[in-house]
Amino acid sequence: QVKLVQSGGGLVQAGGSLRLSCAASGRTLSTLNMGWFRQAPGKEREFVSSVNWNGLTTYYADSVKGRFSISRANAQNTIYLQMNNLKPEDTAVYYCAAGSTSRSVAPYDSWGQGTQVTVSS
Repeated sequence: QVKLVQSGGGLVQAGGSLRLSCAASGRTLSTLNMGWFRQAPGKEREFVSSVNWNGLTTYYADSVKGRFSISRANAQNTIYLQMNNLKPEDTAVYYCAAGSTSRSVAPYDSWGQGTQVTVSS
């Protein structure tokens, strides 16, 4: 397992942008597939985006496609989620995760602590 520490997030108006970061310690991220998930109150954790180990293959949920962008900086042992044109329905706690590019939660074996994103209308 790898320890993941998230930063970024906060409160933004609809149409605004935020960038989330996820830094690893204890192990390099450069060989790991990585993902982002989110969980709104009363809802299950859902897939947002994922990226393979070299950054050449990315996946997005239909709800964020064209607005969110995942990237990685292996030299900095960090992945990012750039979120543009945010909508109130994007409000959730966002989690980064390591070990897969799956749209399911189960294949991931390490999780960040979560960071709140709130989009006001």
